[in-house]
Amino acid sequence: MVPTFIEYSDEFRKSKGLILATSDVSARGVDYLDVTLVVQLYLDLLPCFTCDYITSMLVGLPADRKQYIHRLGRTGRRGKEGQGILLLAPWEEFFLATAKDLPIGKALVPSTDPDTKKKVERALSNVEMKNKEAAYQAWLGYYNSNKKVGKDKYRLVELANEFSRCMGLDSPPAIPKLVLGKMGLKNIPGLRSK
Repeated sequence: MVPTFIEYSDEFRKSKGLILATSDVSARGVDYLDVTLVVQLYLDLLPCFTCDYITSMLVGLPADRKQYIHRLGRTGRRGKEGQGILLLAPWEEFFLATAKDLPIGKALVPSTDPDTKKKVERALSNVEMKNKEAAYQAWLGYYNSNKKVGKDKYRLVELANEFSRCMGLDSPPAIPKLVLGKMGLKNIPGLRSK
């Protein structure tokens, strides 16, 4: 039987030195003491070695300043020290303008070790196609709903297709026509439908 969120949450709360990967569900009414670091990124973070940056999505780009601050609220509780890391792709950096007054430092992405790149490529080749297809569709849905990124549908599709290449795909997965219609992406060049 697969453990529930509550079971994972309880185990994390009781243990020392664990890492909890979660969505924004943990940012709402769940209190973890002694959390010293919050990293805001996509749960299936993929180092995009062909692009030389890290693609982050889903939980990554906060919807707004309020969500960014709320996520950081999971660390440094009750007067304790804590810090946060926000991983953004270059085309997500517009978000920083919404938080100019906050103490956010910028760091460069380190160069990728060739051995690590090969290991990641091998691991990606073992990911089932249905999971890559689901990730691609989720990526499109998430960023399509973002007012800044989803505004230019042509650029959105370019970025989505770059994401699919980062997953090791030669061509982007086909998406059901009904889904494309609901996303307002019908007849946008670069998308494949089924």
